[in-house]
Amino acid sequence: MRISIIGLGWLGLPLAEALLNQGIQVIGSTTSPEKKYALEQKGIDSVFFKLDPHPIGLGFQTLFDVDILIIMIPPKSKHQSAEFYLEQLKYLRDLLINSDTKKIIFISSTSIYPKDSSSANYQEQEIITLSNSGNPTLLRAEELFQSNDSFESTIIRFGGLMGADRILIKYFSGKEHVDGESQVNHIHQVDAVRMIEWVISANLWNRLFNGVAPIHSKKRDILESSALKLDIDPPKSYDQNGTTAQRLIDPSAILKTGFVFNFPDPINFI
Repeated sequence: MRISIIGLGWLGLPLAEALLNQGIQVIGSTTSPEKKYALEQKGIDSVFFKLDPHPIGLGFQTLFDVDILIIMIPPKSKHQSAEFYLEQLKYLRDLLINSDTKKIIFISSTSIYPKDSSSANYQEQEIITLSNSGNPTLLRAEELFQSNDSFESTIIRFGGLMGADRILIKYFSGKEHVDGESQVNHIHQVDAVRMIEWVISANLWNRLFNGVAPIHSKKRDILESSALKLDIDPPKSYDQNGTTAQRLIDPSAILKTGFVFNFPDPINFI
């Protein structure tokens, strides 16, 4: 099997390493010579490929001469417009249509669900429109890769990606008036990688999955536990009028396929 990853970042790089450990041939995209050398030191083939928004690079056609292509290009709202991002993906989709690649995984986000709280957890069949979506840009991005006769696609909507160097207490240590009552929609980096691997190994194509840990712990419990484990300062205070409304994401669809989380509770991410 030969797999291509567009976007070897915080999640894409450990995914590439995990796939290599399974004996799968992996090729990835990079936007700098320095990163290309670092990737090759890890045994990952890479080619220069940039979307500006049109494709730029040398020999990047090899990225599309694969069995499966995984797209990990999140919108960079602080540095580019929504339209620029969507133009990037349109060019990418056109390259796919004109290639031999027949299966893709598009990494999306649970931010696509409405921002409003709900008495029921948000599931994949939730009706999302441009007017109620919390991230209409991603909604339009997903639509670009759905219902296309040229390839099969599966979309994974990840929640808050944590683990490795991303530790919740780092962002709240010593802070005041922290909302500790809200429940989180997080997933550990290890499980995010495993979930993508699971989709591939189980041939779960033309599907849509939420990628969040099944236990939605309270932020206060996670922060206090992490502070104790790492011996760092917890928040100085919590908001006494803490959040009571919740916006929770349901991961039951992936669980029904037989996937088992290594880290089902964010309290144990450390």
